[in-house]
Amino acid sequence: MRILGVDPGIAIVGFGLIEACAGQAQMLSYGAITTEAGLPLSKRLWRIGNDMEELIARCKPDVIAIEELFFNNNITTGIAVAHGRGVLLYSAEKCGIPLFEYTPSQVKQAVVGYGKAEKRQVMDMTKRLLKLSAVPKPDDAADALAIALCHARSATSLLQRANLEAKQTI
Repeated sequence: MRILGVDPGIAIVGFGLIEACAGQAQMLSYGAITTEAGLPLSKRLWRIGNDMEELIARCKPDVIAIEELFFNNNITTGIAVAHGRGVLLYSAEKCGIPLFEYTPSQVKQAVVGYGKAEKRQVMDMTKRLLKLSAVPKPDDAADALAIALCHARSATSLLQRANLEAKQTI
């Protein structure tokens, strides 16, 4: 299964593409979609959507995993990120790619085994699980790979649940 992990943002949208099969995962690609700070919000959102659709066409993921919003202290930044996240959700739907959403705690739990893990722990485990020589840069790309890993580790239980529900309706 090809999983495109996405770490939403407005200035930087991290992405990471992995191939997951039988409990093993391999990094295929990672990077970031960036927008210039001085551009009007509408142009930044257009750039994010356009670049995301191109990325989906190029990577051909089976699914997209995206992080749910986590609001810190700055509500203004959170609103801008929410706009960007909305465009990312729209792009996935427009391209017909199934979308799965995970909270930061779910990502930490899946990757590190502890829902309140530190960011450095998540990055280190992402590097180890994908057998990389270094933590990917920028940090947003490393976060996106962690989100993809979260889905890879959660997909098995999601498939099992779907199979159980299907059997119950027969």
